[in-house]
Amino acid sequence: MAFQVSGQTYKGHVESMADQIEQKVVSYRRHFHQNPELSNREFKTSEFVAEKLKSLGLEVKTGVAKTGVVAILKGGKPGPVVALRADMDGLPVPERAPLEFASKVKSEYNGQEVPVMHACGHDTHMAMLLGAAEILTSMRKDIKGTIKFIFQPAEEGAPHGEEGGAKLMIKEGVLENPKVDAIFGIHINAQTEVGKIKYRPEGTMAAVDILNITVKGRQSHGAYPWLGVDPIVVSSQIIMGLQTIVSRQIDLTNQGAVVTIGSLHSGVRSNIIPEEAKMEGTIRTLDANMQNSIHERITRTATNIAESAGATAVVDIHREYPITFNDKELTEKTVASLVKAAGKDNVSLTKAVTGAEDFSFFQEKVPGVFVFVGGMPKGKNVLETGAHHTPDFFIDESGMKTGVKAYCFMALDYMEAKK
Repeated sequence: MAFQVSGQTYKGHVESMADQIEQKVVSYRRHFHQNPELSNREFKTSEFVAEKLKSLGLEVKTGVAKTGVVAILKGGKPGPVVALRADMDGLPVPERAPLEFASKVKSEYNGQEVPVMHACGHDTHMAMLLGAAEILTSMRKDIKGTIKFIFQPAEEGAPHGEEGGAKLMIKEGVLENPKVDAIFGIHINAQTEVGKIKYRPEGTMAAVDILNITVKGRQSHGAYPWLGVDPIVVSSQIIMGLQTIVSRQIDLTNQGAVVTIGSLHSGVRSNIIPEEAKMEGTIRTLDANMQNSIHERITRTATNIAESAGATAVVDIHREYPITFNDKELTEKTVASLVKAAGKDNVSLTKAVTGAEDFSFFQEKVPGVFVFVGGMPKGKNVLETGAHHTPDFFIDESGMKTGVKAYCFMALDYMEAKK
């Protein structure tokens, strides 16, 4: 039989408290939204988070992976250790949404002054987890186990030359002392209606790799191209060749994949054919074998096209985040918790997406589940809403209460099942 809190089932207690603290959660979100900070620079954000967690009487550690915050709630009864994670960093994006609490913050990113915005919903993640921490702390004596609240910096990637994010947190022992048995994460989604939750077992978000290709030709006057080897033309041919990897060489009935070149830089003036060209791109895959195959094909395509023109191509592929892979058995058990939070009709399977998440590093170490909570206003069309990572990104704050409850039920139900 499930435990009770103040004469209520724990489900009733969570729902009642979620209603009571909803406006507090909204206020947290607005504070974070108005004061965003970039990856590895979340100094004031972490101070705010730590202050709220300490006020709950939790054991709090700061400075984890530079600016991360970890709090521990020891339940009144023995049981497993569950981790709940929220990310903290904003993005170098200008805000266009007409909000009273819109960000006007500017900061430095890779040596340039940039506007900063919570353009991916990390402000809501922190607010929801603070809300969940308050509810779960109120149940401390009845909780069967330990809950570790992880507020993670630099999910969007550390600045050049720095470590950061989930990988650094793991390196610094965030999953130890006490050792975590399972971890749960939430991402708000601006194209999913408020009140709804979407999930997927196994491959949920893509692995992401950074692709750099340097094409070396031979410089010449722009009026006499036959005296040189044009690296810009060769680069153009390589870019077109790369598109045939996904469209013609990979079995897309297995999983989706993306190869995108996002930047191409070469030359200084109109009448000089330069010596080299550099391009940078991203690779997204949802299957490890497919990932390895695409890497091999990119290298072969680029080097052979360059060689055919008398140029050379140097290919460098850096593996960034692995596949966000939801443990199948744990996901199946977690569905009941999501139904408690949102209702049966509001919980559904989703397709895998080619976005990426460094929550995947936690999942490499312990079983984990990562789900999507709706943030799109009711009645809106997906095509009418601002996408993530854009100036028009918008979240309906009424969706956060569902996320608060989901955090609570995922942790409590896991501990109940393991008692």
